[in-house]
Amino acid sequence: MNTKSYRPGTDIEIRVHDGIVGMIILTGVIVGMMVHPIGFWLAGITATIMISSAFTGFCPVHYVLCKIFPIATD
Repeated sequence: MNTKSYRPGTDIEIRVHDGIVGMIILTGVIVGMMVHPIGFWLAGITATIMISSAFTGFCPVHYVLCKIFPIATD
């Protein structure tokens, strides 16, 4: 039985996920402001994926992170 309690924001996958997604959005905004407006597309697409994952339950970044950092379910 898994005795680990779930507390949002404490799991390593969630913290790494938020850091990766935050850096992608920040990079898109900086590139959009400094280099070329196409950088805003990067931020927009990332935000769209985040919004759709709230409804579908699937996020590509979180999926990969769960494969890298498996959680023991004993």
